Amino acid sequence: MLTVDDALTRILNCIAVLAVEPVPTIEALGRILAEDVVAATNIPPFANSSMDGYAVRAADVVRAASDSPVKLRVVGTALAGKVADTVVGQAEAMRIMTGAPLPPGADAVIPVEDTSNQWFTDGSLAQPDQVTVYCSVQPGDYVRPAGEDMRAGQLVLRAGTTLRPQDIGVLVSLGQTPIMVYRQPRVAIISTGDELVDIADPLGPGQIRNSNSYVLASLVSSLGAIPIQLPVARDTLADVRRCFQTALDHDPDLIVSSAGVSVGTHDMVRAVIEEMGVLAIWRINLRPGKPLVFGRVGDVPFFGLPGNPVSAMVTFDIFVRPALRKQMGGDPYNVPTITAVLGEDMRSDRRRTYARVTLTRRDDAAGVDQNGEQRNASHREYYQEWIAHPTGTQSSGALLSMVLADGLLIIPEGVTMAHAGERFTVRLLRDIWML
Repeated sequence: MLTVDDALTRILNCIAVLAVEPVPTIEALGRILAEDVVAATNIPPFANSSMDGYAVRAADVVRAASDSPVKLRVVGTALAGKVADTVVGQAEAMRIMTGAPLPPGADAVIPVEDTSNQWFTDGSLAQPDQVTVYCSVQPGDYVRPAGEDMRAGQLVLRAGTTLRPQDIGVLVSLGQTPIMVYRQPRVAIISTGDELVDIADPLGPGQIRNSNSYVLASLVSSLGAIPIQLPVARDTLADVRRCFQTALDHDPDLIVSSAGVSVGTHDMVRAVIEEMGVLAIWRINLRPGKPLVFGRVGDVPFFGLPGNPVSAMVTFDIFVRPALRKQMGGDPYNVPTITAVLGEDMRSDRRRTYARVTLTRRDDAAGVDQNGEQRNASHREYYQEWIAHPTGTQSSGALLSMVLADGLLIIPEGVTMAHAGERFTVRLLRDIWML
């Protein structure tokens, strides 16, 4: 049997990166950046106040203190969005609002709380003739210098970055629009089987609802790709053939099917794919999801996933997710993982096993390090580690076990018993901050 790593390498060697397209900045969230972004200007572009207060010359208040205050003449008000044209001279100050450009002559700001004119507490907005200062400042205090955040010529975002809200903020601050990103893959999703009915249809004898189509569409959407859900293909060569032709008519970048790829008498997908393209069926040293179909329908890459819902989700995460990441210009091997201690024994069958587990934090301040050795009593440290427990049944048909799971604990090849207390890698299914 192929190893998981060998199978993934073979798949990725057959996947091409999609074209680049411009999108408005507001539509770039979750897209993968196709080019480096270099700051064309300083951000902020000018020195500005980080506080409401008074812009001063630090030398004029060097001896100011609560018991020996300094009085300064107020020569104006600096507002955000406007550049003051009055110079702050010796023994002078200018009232200044947060974000306002620092006026010429001033090199520091005194917070309003450290002066006699606390206009936000006494309700007075009128500019005073003078201000009493009760503390000293150094040059640059409470001033955000030009380029404090970003400097002209600085590389601020690299190609391959999945754009987050804070990245959008940087792009807007730099005036970057449109944004060059990789095109979103269009993914045709096919479910096969006479037993399948849609979500609102009544169940007849021996029938089940087509959950795989909705799960796979949701997984595709969560990665930033575009799902195309197609009607169920019934267990005839003609209907499966029709369904795959319909998929091609939607001009997809990837086709994913579930079920119908094993050796059963009603598993028609294999025969149709061999007619319409190229098919490879691999037995992979993997649990759940040992059989995996990969190939092409026409010129479009194709994945045939198992019909059992857990197997479909696990094989999607291991194989389809990296393929989509590569198509979108991202790192296909970028998978969120942690290391966790297994909380109880688990049997395995020598295949690489992806076990559904819950994760809890265990806090330790008792002075025992992560290798179980006693720390020096005077240097005890506090740390946390993750403890993994199976969700219960590991049946590949138990969809609720994926709802309960925080991650997939990876038991390596060749292991028949994973022992409590041993550490394993866990692929996260839930954001760690939610745990």
